[in-house]
Amino acid sequence: MSFIDKATVSIAAGDGGNGVVSWRHEIYVDKGGPDGGDGGNGGNIVFVASRNQNTLANFRYQREIAAEPGKSGGKSRKHGRSGKDLLVPVPVGTAVTDQEGQVLADLVEDGQQAIIARGGRGGFGNAHFVSSVRQTPRIAEKGEQGERLQVVMELKMIADVGLVGLPNAGKSTFLSVVSNATPEIANYPFTTITPNLGVADVDKHTSILIADIPGLIEGAAEGKGLGDEFLRHVERTAVLLHLVDAYQSDVAEAYQTIQNELKAYKIDLSGKPQIVAVTKIEGLDTDIVQDQIKQLQKIVPKGTQVVAISAQTHQGVQDLLQDLSTMVTAERERLAEEAESDETAGLPVIGLKNTQMAWKVTKENADTFMVTGNKIEKFAARTDFENEHGIQRLRDIMKKMGIMHELVRQGIEADNVIRIGGHGQFTY
Repeated sequence: MSFIDKATVSIAAGDGGNGVVSWRHEIYVDKGGPDGGDGGNGGNIVFVASRNQNTLANFRYQREIAAEPGKSGGKSRKHGRSGKDLLVPVPVGTAVTDQEGQVLADLVEDGQQAIIARGGRGGFGNAHFVSSVRQTPRIAEKGEQGERLQVVMELKMIADVGLVGLPNAGKSTFLSVVSNATPEIANYPFTTITPNLGVADVDKHTSILIADIPGLIEGAAEGKGLGDEFLRHVERTAVLLHLVDAYQSDVAEAYQTIQNELKAYKIDLSGKPQIVAVTKIEGLDTDIVQDQIKQLQKIVPKGTQVVAISAQTHQGVQDLLQDLSTMVTAERERLAEEAESDETAGLPVIGLKNTQMAWKVTKENADTFMVTGNKIEKFAARTDFENEHGIQRLRDIMKKMGIMHELVRQGIEADNVIRIGGHGQFTY
């Protein structure tokens, strides 16, 4: 199966079931009261991180995901059955955003769950509306529509160490030597066209997860080459291992090219902790290697370690793994402390404005008024506009919310049309 790390899908949570209007019809019971039951809630769409998934390839063919709707209510106050939640397994490391780029979920642990779309609430049956002044309600609500949206799913590998460097810098060879991974290795650029993961044993008790990222070129952050598609996998790594080919004509320029791309990415990745390693030093004079190290030490950020290794002969490899392990532990601890600090910093600010209750009346033309607002539109979505009793209930709600007063203030007249969002309309 090919590696698929980005997919766009349309999702639709289940609609709520309708409430019903029903009356008791029992022998020897005179004037049976209302007994219409409520509709069931629609099913949610829940994404579940699973270590048994490793690509988003399934979503290449399944572009639409829908949850089960709720059933309508029944007689004798029978509640409609709620729709089952739809559990959608995705790889660990999947980030889910809406089309505006807002993050809906970031699933980084096996078994972690997130509700991506909520099912609609079931409508009330007429038994729900009985009161001391309303003994025979003839209204029932329609079920709410489940949330519908299009989401973008991105798989970002969760590795301890990310290998970066120009094409053919020796990343795949290094990964194959230190781990059980078997990436394709050849003497030409862009041998690696998909990210590879490998577990490297540092000692008997410690191991680190290393990701081999396809080679970057100048302009990768703007979409050139393969790097732009896979830079996202660098985001989650704790430490970078920047490999520089010792046979480059200018190792400092090669290093700077990659740093520029890391910095130009949508999230500046150049500040991540890293070790710079000159690779393929087998057969080179020590003086040449030391000169290259000195060139790099002049331009790397202060405190950055520069080493020389040979994956072929294993020269310097074990020491490098030990240093990487130490850096990964320190960085994970720092990030954990930072996250804990963010969670406890300050108290939430409580605003006085209730956006749920906000509404707006707009005069569209001489005889039509538009009413919009979160809460009133929710009531309208559950109203049966073919039932005069349901419309009268909506009028009562609008009166309590002050909407009717605003309509009068704006000059509404008899037989003018009132539209509630895109849900329906009635005459004043």
